Amino acid sequence: MSRSAVSTEALAIEGLRPRPKRLQTLLRTARSKPFGTISAVVLIALVLIAIFAGQIAPADPNKMFPGARLLAPGERGFIFGSDTLGRDVLSRIIHGSRISLYVGIMSVALGTVGGTIIGLISGFFEGKIDIVLQRIMDSIMCVPGLVLALAIMAVLGQSITNVLIALAIIIAPADSRVVRGAVLSVKQNQYIEAARCIGASNWRILARHISPNVMAPVLIIASVWLGNAIIIEASLSYLGLGTPPPTPTWGGMLSGEGRQNMEQSPWLAVFPGLAISVVVLSFNMFGDALRDILDPRLRGSQ
Repeated sequence: MSRSAVSTEALAIEGLRPRPKRLQTLLRTARSKPFGTISAVVLIALVLIAIFAGQIAPADPNKMFPGARLLAPGERGFIFGSDTLGRDVLSRIIHGSRISLYVGIMSVALGTVGGTIIGLISGFFEGKIDIVLQRIMDSIMCVPGLVLALAIMAVLGQSITNVLIALAIIIAPADSRVVRGAVLSVKQNQYIEAARCIGASNWRILARHISPNVMAPVLIIASVWLGNAIIIEASLSYLGLGTPPPTPTWGGMLSGEGRQNMEQSPWLAVFPGLAISVVVLSFNMFGDALRDILDPRLRGSQ
């Protein structure tokens, strides 16, 4: 049998083989990353809870029930107990997930987009532009994140929008440094020189050849920052500079009734603190799993 016939037969046999389905690939990934899978399930459940909070919560988060002040968990139908004003703690935690997710996702999106643009420009053009941009980023990074957020909130005032701005300013410098390093590495590839030779402009090279190749580290650092953003938002609310009342937030629940009644009614601090811990841990575990999947060096070592 000739070599061409053998090749044709092999291709035909190969074409008859069932290709792995996406579901099988997803299940294989889930088995190899069990903690990442669990964290993804928790985060999906949290998103659904936040979206349907009005239908899931047993009561209005700001409704005060007469004679139901500081009830222990399980008493009179209050699963997580009630606070000093007779409000249902479970309902306030469920509605508080909306603020945490909104602030976390929006601030990370703003900070990641801004940091990515700065990193692309800084790494690609280098020279004076790189020096000026990176010195600005260094001056922001030298201040601890929470201290910088407190300073920004003290200047701008207390509101959800200002919380987003403060967190985005904190996130952007770290993201820009990661993107800049990735751009400097990608620039050394031969296909960048080939694009220059055929007359591609700098902005076209940035958009078509460099940006897609630096998205993996951007996604990884964004997933990690989601947990950090929620912690900073909760810290700002705990210090009285976050989302203003009466909007329920996990940090606000800790700083208000939770701190004042820690010994008498510990559940007022335990449940919102547990919610923060579970969400932040899930984001961090998901970020680690995402890094292992997207990083080809780690993927090849498994």
